[in-house]
Amino acid sequence: MSNEKFHNALKRIAQKTPPVWLMRQAGRYHKHYQGLRAKHDFMSLCKEPELAALVALGPISDFDFDVSILFSDLLFPLEALGMNLEYAPGPKFDKALLLEDIPNLNPHDQALEKLKFQGYAAKITREMLPKDKSLIGFVGGPWTLYAYAVAGGHDGNLILPKTQIQFFEKFCERLVPLLIDNIELQLQAGCEIVMLFDTAAGELSPHFYNTYVVPQLDRLAEAHPGVLGYYSKGTQSPHLAQSVFANPNWAGFGVDHRWDLPSQLKKNKTGFLQGNFDQALLFMEPDDFKKQLRIFLEPLKQLSNDERAGWVCGLGHGVLPKTPEVNVRSFVNMIREEMS
Repeated sequence: MSNEKFHNALKRIAQKTPPVWLMRQAGRYHKHYQGLRAKHDFMSLCKEPELAALVALGPISDFDFDVSILFSDLLFPLEALGMNLEYAPGPKFDKALLLEDIPNLNPHDQALEKLKFQGYAAKITREMLPKDKSLIGFVGGPWTLYAYAVAGGHDGNLILPKTQIQFFEKFCERLVPLLIDNIELQLQAGCEIVMLFDTAAGELSPHFYNTYVVPQLDRLAEAHPGVLGYYSKGTQSPHLAQSVFANPNWAGFGVDHRWDLPSQLKKNKTGFLQGNFDQALLFMEPDDFKKQLRIFLEPLKQLSNDERAGWVCGLGHGVLPKTPEVNVRSFVNMIREEMS
């Protein structure tokens, strides 16, 4: 059970029309999600497998994306390790994690048991999905999870995580094995690949990123060669070119809207490349939005099918709250019309 266009992108088989999936395609902008959220709290939508499957299936039914994404949250491994997580409405922990707290975190087997709901949700989602749609899972990147843990929530400036870097490697001794098994859990449940989202990585200098973060990423990619993709918001070629992009174990990469996608596609020789229309432009009036999307697509249309091999069409980041549904629908339809 797989989407043909997505399968081709994973295998780098040349094709005219790319598969389409968007990060956060199941979320607050969508009336389907809003209807479920009016009846259930966010934790229930994630942790009750039948509800998580319904959320994930909504945008497939409505917009006909090629790929469905496990509906969950990247912070649940931290909760599984024993950090008290709540959403009010955004995520936060009752206390920041300290170095001396690490010995008191839940042991590996106990933490993994607390993540099994993701496997059940992925299995039910796969069973309910049309056979011609693909399913992917996801986990948070080690740096991003560390940043949340040390700050006790979202911290845009990352002062605490950056200045306590000696804590990072010690934390990863507990976190990375859990992520490795969490990825396996999702793959065994029916996900074709798992994406690793590292949304805080772009706040780091290339030297800092390559010195501290890349070794942990390598551990994950080497544990799951060919089935783990990577997306890091805000990173650029100096972060990735000589390290992450050079590691043949990755299944592919997502790039945000700051990247020149046609140039990167021509450079990319292994795996898929997902991206990267600016998500903010979906807020334009419909005619203006369509004009900007055509401008985005024009240089991509100039590439040969072989040069575009591996392209998975999406946004530079996730669908933003209050994004007009009419433009999401137009995005999917226009990609197929313009690139056919």
